[in-house]
Amino acid sequence: MTFLANIGRGIKKSVGGTVGFFSGSVQELKRVRWPSRKEMVNYTLVVVSTVVVLTIFLFLVDLGIIEVFNLIPKK
Repeated sequence: MTFLANIGRGIKKSVGGTVGFFSGSVQELKRVRWPSRKEMVNYTLVVVSTVVVLTIFLFLVDLGIIEVFNLIPKK
């Protein structure tokens, strides 16, 4: 009988913890300062431009590595 009581207590604690987690999450989301549309556009442009620059850079590095390996004589 004690075993069943412990299971019930564990389930109650688990459900209470889950409810507490979600209610705390909602409270935190109410405090969040969401970016404006203009800020969001600026952030997106920064991310896209960074990705493009890094892609070009890594492409050039890859081409350089391929050329170095092509200089190695083949047997």
